[in-house]
Amino acid sequence: MSKVISVNEVKEKLIAEMKNLCVVYPEDVYQRLFEAKNNEINDRALTALKMLEDNARIAKEKNIPICQDTGMSIVFMHVGYGVCFDGDINKAINEAIATSYENYYLRKSVVDDPVFDRKNTKNNTPAIIYVDYNDTDYVEIEVMAKGFGSENMSAIKMCKPAEGVKGVKDFVIDTVKKAGPNACPPMIVGVGIGGTFDYAARLSKKALLRELDTFNPDSRYRDLENELLEEINKLNIGPLGLKGNTTALKVNIETYPTHIAGMPVAVNICCHASRHIRIQVR
Repeated sequence: MSKVISVNEVKEKLIAEMKNLCVVYPEDVYQRLFEAKNNEINDRALTALKMLEDNARIAKEKNIPICQDTGMSIVFMHVGYGVCFDGDINKAINEAIATSYENYYLRKSVVDDPVFDRKNTKNNTPAIIYVDYNDTDYVEIEVMAKGFGSENMSAIKMCKPAEGVKGVKDFVIDTVKKAGPNACPPMIVGVGIGGTFDYAARLSKKALLRELDTFNPDSRYRDLENELLEEINKLNIGPLGLKGNTTALKVNIETYPTHIAGMPVAVNICCHASRHIRIQVR
C-alpha cells in the first residue's frame, strides 16, 4: 500500500532548512577546512585560511552568505518505492527554492535561455532535479547551492579502457591543475567513473554530497581517493591560489558499470563553499 506524502510538507521543510544553506558551512566541511591550518607552513596559505575562518564567522553572526555567488540549485531526490505524492513534487521543490532565495536575500543567478536571451528568472529557478528510487517508505531530498566559479572548471573525458588507473589519475590531476585558483581552493573534487557520458557527470556531482569523513566502500577506489588527494595537494596551488599544502580538502569517487569499449571520467569541482542541506519526509 502506498504512503502519501504531502508536497506542501516537503516545500515547508525545504524552506526552513534552506535558511542556513548559503550562510553556514556543513559541519564536516567546516572542520576539514580549518583543520587544514595544522598542515600549512606557508604564511600566505595560513593567512588565506584565517581569512576564510573570519569570513565563516562573520557570515554566521550577521546571517549573510558565505559567498556572493549563492549558486544554482542542484537537487537529488531519493524516493521510496512505497511513496506517492499528493501533488506536483517538482513544482513544490522549485517553489521552495524561489521562496527561500527571495526571503533570505540570496543572489538570483539563473537565466532562462543559455545562449540568446539570458534573462534572469529572478527567483533562481528552475532547479536541476535528479530522482532515484529505493526500498523505503519516505522521501529524502538533498539540495546543493553550486557556485559556478568552480563549476566552470569541471570537465569530462571519454577515456579509453586501456588508459586504466593512470589515465583516470592523470585526467583528474590535470583538471585540478587547469582549474588552479579559479576554482576558489581549497576545493572538494567529485569524480564520477563509468556509466555513459551524461551519467558520469551525474556521479561526479553526487560525489560532492558525500560527507568528507566517508570513503568509497571499495578499497581500491578508497586508495585512489587518498592517492589523488595527496597528489593534488602537491600541486602547490594552495588556499585561494596563494600556494601551500591545501589545494583540496577531499576527493570523493562514485562509480557505475559501463560499456566494454569505454571508461567515462567526469570531474566536478566544488570550491571551499560547499553548501548543501538534507531533509527527510516520512
